[in-house]
Amino acid sequence: MERKEVKEMLPKDPIMLFSFVNMKLRDFYGSLDVMCEELDADRQEIEGRLESVGYHYDAERNQFI
Repeated sequence: MERKEVKEMLPKDPIMLFSFVNMKLRDFYGSLDVMCEELDADRQEIEGRLESVGYHYDAERNQFI
């Protein structure tokens, strides 16, 4: 799957994005930076969308909480 296709797969809904990102972090990536690099995703955009609904990234846990 090309990076562009993965980036376009990112859910628009913040709650779905929360679930998607945490699953990817849990199953495939050791950090948010690595995930964003591999998926060609904008970390600030992801964090902003998730912070808008009350979630923040915890690097120690490698998940949004």
